[in-house]
Amino acid sequence: QVDLVESGGGLVQAGGSLRLSCVASGLTFSSYTMGWFRQAPGKERAFVAGIRWSGTRTNYPSSVKGRFTISRDNAKNTVYLQMNNLKPEDTAVYFCAAKYYGAGTDQDEYDYWGQGTQVTVSS
Repeated sequence: QVDLVESGGGLVQAGGSLRLSCVASGLTFSSYTMGWFRQAPGKERAFVAGIRWSGTRTNYPSSVKGRFTISRDNAKNTVYLQMNNLKPEDTAVYFCAAKYYGAGTDQDEYDYWGQGTQVTVSS
């Protein structure tokens, strides 16, 4: 059974930082592109960041580029999302996801999902 478990969410003030973690089990971690998505109340789930197996290829939408950094530690089966200079509009449930090889920014391309962790940014 594949399991993705996110942690690290919480409440921070605007301008603050959080680091999310996602630990994967039940899959060959290095064979998967890992991604982060988020869903705010009343909005569709949106792509936040993606990283290929080697960690050398990353992808971000303009809404977070320059503020968020995705990284991975294949030895620990863990992907991270470092979030700096957080804004109130970053408030959402953040989901970790895994995609077998290749790049992807659409949620339908991802095979496995975590349960989500809440990030709340106050003004």
